Amino acid sequence: MYRFLLSRQWVILTLVALLLIPTMIRLGIWQMHRYEERTARNQLVSNALSAEPVPVEKLTSPGHVITTGERYHTVTAKGRFDTDDEVVVRRRTNSDDEVGYHVLTPFVLDDGKVLLVNRGWIPADGPSQTAFPKIPAPARGETTVTGRLMPDETTAASGIKNVKGLPDRQVMLINSAQEARRLGAQVLGGYIAQTAPEPKGDTPELVGRPGNEDAALNYAYAIQWWLFAAGVPVGWVVLVRRELRDRREAEAEERTTEESQPAAV
Repeated sequence: MYRFLLSRQWVILTLVALLLIPTMIRLGIWQMHRYEERTARNQLVSNALSAEPVPVEKLTSPGHVITTGERYHTVTAKGRFDTDDEVVVRRRTNSDDEVGYHVLTPFVLDDGKVLLVNRGWIPADGPSQTAFPKIPAPARGETTVTGRLMPDETTAASGIKNVKGLPDRQVMLINSAQEARRLGAQVLGGYIAQTAPEPKGDTPELVGRPGNEDAALNYAYAIQWWLFAAGVPVGWVVLVRRELRDRREAEAEERTTEESQPAAV
């Protein structure tokens, strides 16, 4: 009755089913690992954003590499903005996906070290983006700045190519080592995305808070793959039973046809 399972068609179908089951289980496990990783990252970001502000030099120093646990922590610094050495970071978008610049201003601390401050986004003045744009001035004199601590940008991490030969006072990446060479000063590792004081006239537009990664989607994908894996043997059994039914019906029809034919004289 089940000899049809040894046919070429059914052998291939059975082998494909046997390969699909572990593959789908493995894909589900991978999605669950992604869910756990994203959930952990979301928790780190949440913890950092809710932590009490600390002086910036408690978390970073010249040459320091900002860790995952330090990223997004709110820090404060007391000093003054140095607009003479201000630069803009090319090809940055705002909340409406408009392309412009981020304003990167050195902030000279009371001890002489420099903290890089991303003051926010401004639109590009023209299509060529070769002329240095007009930038609203920051607070004058000694002030206290607050912001989220961020790691140095690299091509490997961001995918942004560090193009050379740019117009004067324009850069592609925010990188403390690169700025230390340009300024000839001790620059703290990483930079901060300014959150206070808020700029007058809402420009530059402050960089928004980081959003949560959609970990729940990976969880749903994991369950989906495992349901698919469970469905493969069920589907195989359904196909086998259907094949058996069709064969039995065909045999019954053949017997009925033979019985209805008149006997030979």
